[in-house]
Amino acid sequence: MAAICLGLCIFIAPYRNLVSVLLVLFAAIVFGLWRGAEYKQAVSQYYTLYDKTITLRVTALTDATYNKSKQLSFDANNVSYNDQRLVGKITVSGFGLNAIYFGDELEVHGKLRTTLGAAQGRMSFAQLQLVRHHPSLIGDIRRNFAVGMQNALPEPVDAFAMGLLVGQRATLPSDIKESLLMVGLTHIIAVSGYNLTIILRASKRLLASRSKRLSTLLSLSLIVIFLLITGFSASIVRAAIVSTLSIYSSYYGRTFKPLLLILLVAAGTTMVNPNYLWNDAGWYLSFLAFGGVMILSPLLAEKLPRKLQSSTIVMIAVESLAAEMATLPYLLHTFGQMSFVGLLANTLIAAFIPLAMLLSAIAGLAGMLAASVAGWVAWPATLLLTYMLDTAQLLSRGPHVFQKNLSLNGTATLECYAVVVFVWAVPYFKKRGKAGILTDKNSSLVPLQERMHIV
Repeated sequence: MAAICLGLCIFIAPYRNLVSVLLVLFAAIVFGLWRGAEYKQAVSQYYTLYDKTITLRVTALTDATYNKSKQLSFDANNVSYNDQRLVGKITVSGFGLNAIYFGDELEVHGKLRTTLGAAQGRMSFAQLQLVRHHPSLIGDIRRNFAVGMQNALPEPVDAFAMGLLVGQRATLPSDIKESLLMVGLTHIIAVSGYNLTIILRASKRLLASRSKRLSTLLSLSLIVIFLLITGFSASIVRAAIVSTLSIYSSYYGRTFKPLLLILLVAAGTTMVNPNYLWNDAGWYLSFLAFGGVMILSPLLAEKLPRKLQSSTIVMIAVESLAAEMATLPYLLHTFGQMSFVGLLANTLIAAFIPLAMLLSAIAGLAGMLAASVAGWVAWPATLLLTYMLDTAQLLSRGPHVFQKNLSLNGTATLECYAVVVFVWAVPYFKKRGKAGILTDKNSSLVPLQERMHIV
């Protein structure tokens, strides 16, 4: 089936009439249904195991952290039961070991239950037994860096810095996570395209003027390293694919149309893991916010005077507004909650994230390599991170800044997105040219790497 659909797409690729577009769409739908049915059949193996006490062999996807119940908690894949391999991943928490590191093979014994989200199941209060430890150079470096951050920065600033750099949220105090949620800033401590964009911009500024080829190779290498260090969550996989396509097209002096790029990446990630489409709210929020920043924000920015368009703070506010327009209906439908100070919080805090990431990285390296002077090296990061946390907590204390139980039904959600699509489509089709799939890099489209930093 996959070979037939691929062959059909290749055969009709040179043609750009309505019939060829419909054929490609038909082939994509057929392939998607086939891939989804295949994955669903594989997932059905879990159905006979739910609510049963069983022993599974798994591989840790993350370093384990202690949860509220004082259990070691981690995500795991390579799940097998009675030597039968199961697809997907599960969430495990339990007792029996002092520490669990990324890559460790374990036997977990407990009751498997259903769960929401991207995982296929969860096992709590499990008995954990180490089967084999797989030392990881990258894991050791990340743990040493985290220790260096603790040496250089005071609590809870050190945990906040790790959240900015690598999306580590488990060690962040619950009151700070609650404050960031209430002011709409949870995305800054999540592994996202923003973190990756900052790294790629830095590499581009460093080498682009000297060697285009070397700059491209460095950027691609950084993407691979970032994936290995932070894991393969839906948002970071999307960001990595977007970045790779953007770098590839930029190398040849071209840039992808934003809508086409969104559709390509969405199709690619769901082909690899169809569960993103079925159960992963983070995947939807990632693409909705990405679409808001890539498609809606340029339309909003065009209405502003040119002087304001060159302002970093103004553009952050515009991009935040566009991302909220794109994600708010889905958030209300799925979670029934929203922040009324999200735009203000993003304007006051998000503008400093690039500098905060740089200063935090310097502080962590100082704590890892020169602990005796780390405090002096880290004081700029301490000041900036403290300002960001204090501002978020101050805004979160305002009356009625965060509301829950604001339900939006499916029909109303679709109506909201119909309005958003209409707002985008009218000006787009008015000025649409006869450009192909790729447009010149010097066109009016803002380069992708300048607008891909929202989760």
